[in-house]
Amino acid sequence: MARGWESKSVEEQQAEAAAGKPAPKAPLTPEQATLIRKVEGLRLSRQRVLQQFQSAGDPRLRQMLERALAELDRQIEAAKSPS
Repeated sequence: MARGWESKSVEEQQAEAAAGKPAPKAPLTPEQATLIRKVEGLRLSRQRVLQQFQSAGDPRLRQMLERALAELDRQIEAAKSPS
């Protein structure tokens, strides 16, 4: 009897695990994968520039970093919405 209870528990766990899995995603095309990598690289660059901006004290450096942030934002938006 204990064996049947254990196997039922295992079956329930397996069913719950299978039900909780999201549907498999469609594979990305090479162009989509390249675009995702590009956007992620731009986001990482933006994060690095933002950290530099937050710690910069020189007004000229801050102005340069603000322009860099604006340019990165523009590039990210352009990459997200190809025309």
